[in-house]
Amino acid sequence: MYKAAVMGDWDSIYGFSALGLDTFRIEAEDSAQEAMDLLKRLSQSHYEIIYITEALAKRIPEEIEHFRLQTSPAVILIPGISGNTGDGLSAVKKSVEQAVGSDIIFGKGT
Repeated sequence: MYKAAVMGDWDSIYGFSALGLDTFRIEAEDSAQEAMDLLKRLSQSHYEIIYITEALAKRIPEEIEHFRLQTSPAVILIPGISGNTGDGLSAVKKSVEQAVGSDIIFGKGT
């Protein structure tokens, strides 16, 4: 059975546990290394989908890029309690462009 996890600050992620997702709290005062270690540990623990808040992802961009290039697990950026930065939508758009070879929103080929 596949598992899904959510990483981020407590206020942004606590509601996801009601949906059956495993939540992993990483606060602003935690180091980027702790966030990278947790992401690696989750990816090795049969989590197929890992949601991560945009604010947390901004602190570990190299690690996020590493997972973007892999098929599993899917690391998906979500807005946090502080709002939407647009990074999540941008990441999805970039992945679709890479897969399809075209900008499907504006119809521009790459």
